[in-house]
Amino acid sequence: MAFKVVKPGLSTTIQDLGRPGYFHLGIPEGGAMDRFAMRVANMLVGNDEAEAGLEAVFMGPELTFEDDTLVAVTGGEMPIMVDGEPRESWSSFVVKAGQTLSFGFLKSGARIYIAFGGGIDTPSALGSRSTYPIGALGGVEGRAIAANDVIPVGKSKDMTERKLDKALLAPIETPVSLRVLPGLYWHRLTPASQAQFFADEWTVAPEADRMGYRFRGGAPMEFVEREQPFGAGSDPSNIVDGCYSYGSIQVPGGQEPIVLHRDAVSGGGYFTLGAVISADMDLIGQLQPNTKVRFVEVTMEQALAARTARRERLDKIRAALG
Repeated sequence: MAFKVVKPGLSTTIQDLGRPGYFHLGIPEGGAMDRFAMRVANMLVGNDEAEAGLEAVFMGPELTFEDDTLVAVTGGEMPIMVDGEPRESWSSFVVKAGQTLSFGFLKSGARIYIAFGGGIDTPSALGSRSTYPIGALGGVEGRAIAANDVIPVGKSKDMTERKLDKALLAPIETPVSLRVLPGLYWHRLTPASQAQFFADEWTVAPEADRMGYRFRGGAPMEFVEREQPFGAGSDPSNIVDGCYSYGSIQVPGGQEPIVLHRDAVSGGGYFTLGAVISADMDLIGQLQPNTKVRFVEVTMEQALAARTARRERLDKIRAALG
C-alpha cells in the first residue's frame, strides 16, 4: 500500500512521536510539534498512537492513493477534499484507490496532521521515522517529502470511520497563555525584569520553526551585574555553557525570548530563564506569526497538574473513540 505525492505543500514531513534517548549525543527527540494532534489522528484510523504520519505547515499536500486507505486529519483547521468533495477534520474517512486528497487555505492554527491506517512505513532511524533534516535522519532519505515521492503505508487494522466530538478539545484563549516554570538562570535577571517578562504581551515572530519560536514586543531584559566568568563572553546573557531542556527559553542579548522546540540543540552559551511546561508545548506548534502571547509563571505543582489534565483529556478521547 502507498500514496504518491503530487504536490508536497510548503513543508511537509514524516513525523511520529520522536526518538528519545539520544539527546545527550546532540540528537533531539524530534517528532510531531503537536503530539496531541498526532496521537488523535492515529486513534481515528485505529493505529497505535506512535505510528508515523505527515505534518504539514501552513499549506497541505496533494496526494493520490494506490489502494483504499483510511485517513484522518487533525491539528490546524484547513479545508479537506477528496476528489474535490469536502471531508471533516478530526474525523477519519476512506480515500479510495485512484482518488486524490487535497487541501484549501489554512483557516486557523499552523500545522495539520495526516494519519493513514497502518501508518507510514518508511525505514526508521534510531527507532523513529521522524524527519530530522539537520541530521538527515528519518523521513524520505532524511528530508521533507517532494513531488513524485511514493510513500509506503502499512496494512490497516480496520477501515472503521470515526469522528471526534470537538467538545473534547481544549479551548484556545486569546491572547494565548504559555505557562512557564522559572529555571536555573532565573536569578540572572533583576526582580523588575522578572516581573516585566510576565507582565508584557509578546508576539510570535516570523522566525518560528521546528527548532524554536522567537517572540518580540516585550521590554529588553536587565541582568544582575556580575563579573563575567572566563569563557562566557562579554554579553550578560552569555554563560560558559549549559544544557537546554526541551521547552527552554533562551534570550540572546536579553532582547527576544526563543522557546526551544522539537528539533532544538541540546546546549549552548546563552542563559535560559526557565521553560514552557510540557502541557503547553503542543500549543506553541499551532501558533502563527503575529499571534499575541502572554507568559504565565507557574509552580512545579501547577505544571504537574497541567500534565495530568492533558493525560486525562487524552484518556477521555481514547475512551470516546473506542
